[in-house]
Amino acid sequence: MPTESKPKPRGKGPRPSLWGLRSTIPAGPARIASSVSVVVLLAAWCVASYVQVDRLGELEPLVKHSFLPAPDEVVKSLLYLFFEMDLARAIAISALRIVIAVGLSVVVAVPLGIAMGSFEIVNRIFEPVVAPMRYLPITAFIPLMILWFGIGEMQKIAFLFLGTVVYLLPAVVDAVRLVPEELVQTAFTLGATRRQVITSVLIKAAMPQIFDSFRVMNAIAWTYIILAEYVNAPDGIGSVFKVAERLARPDWTFAAIAVVGVIGLLTDLLISALNGLLFSWRETNG
Repeated sequence: MPTESKPKPRGKGPRPSLWGLRSTIPAGPARIASSVSVVVLLAAWCVASYVQVDRLGELEPLVKHSFLPAPDEVVKSLLYLFFEMDLARAIAISALRIVIAVGLSVVVAVPLGIAMGSFEIVNRIFEPVVAPMRYLPITAFIPLMILWFGIGEMQKIAFLFLGTVVYLLPAVVDAVRLVPEELVQTAFTLGATRRQVITSVLIKAAMPQIFDSFRVMNAIAWTYIILAEYVNAPDGIGSVFKVAERLARPDWTFAAIAVVGVIGLLTDLLISALNGLLFSWRETNG
């Protein structure tokens, strides 16, 4: 009679390696690794700002504060900009411009991108015009924007729109084309019409990736807002950079850069959270 084999005891399996190829690592080491670069950068900044060296008989910082302001100077400047220069209002004005410009980009790029990704004839019509736009320096369009729209609000929104739409449109086209062909053919087999396939298969399957591309648009918009507001900007976050340059205040510049970076990071986290909430059904890796 065959002997009954005993079940093997279940073990915990091999521990994840810190240097495993494309593998996850434990939460503790992950948090430590994420903080290393920040700690090293801050430490180097403090050393450059507070370590004194003897130059011609006088003690001076390792790096002059006129070139690299000290961390405490940046914090003081940040508080001054908020309470004395109404930095919160400037942020709100810039954010409103970004919302309007990105909203216009979505209105134009999403329908057109879905059409280009769904129908090759539409793609052939627009691709010769759209493809080169991705490689053109957007900053070179500032003089044209001033010529076409003046130096008022329209010029700033038009520049932001151009800077975001040329990146959003190809992302939408790629998202639609990456929908598995099996889903399309299965829908046709079950009797779906072409319109139903587009609305119920292509758009729904591509929407999570399209929404992911909004994170890139957000980063691009907060980068270009400084350029958009550099010309005739009595308000907005760009005006802070302009005043800092005119008054030779690098501490103001560093403070404004920190603000833009934090805002960009927070809005990125917000978009990511909305993506997970709206498309919780999406399969994720690991």
